[in-house]
Amino acid sequence: MGLADYRESEVYSDLEKLVLDYTVALTRTPAEVPDALVEDLREHISEEALVELSASIAWKNFRARFNRGFDIEAQGFSQGACCPLPEGPRQV
Repeated sequence: MGLADYRESEVYSDLEKLVLDYTVALTRTPAEVPDALVEDLREHISEEALVELSASIAWKNFRARFNRGFDIEAQGFSQGACCPLPEGPRQV
């Protein structure tokens, strides 16, 4: 099982699964994050860490969408060293 099946995987901790759920929710269009998910995250990480996590996810989304808007393709610098996106939309 890999990233696409992270919810069912025993490889990821409960916190890692929450972070992935949050990442998927923020990456969707429209970005809708359930209040319960944010509260679950706050039980595990500080407010400062939540801000940093949110900023990191938003920055990655900005870069991906900016590049897509200008048809900027991968240049091969990270070939074989990147994480695949989860398969299909998932409900959190």
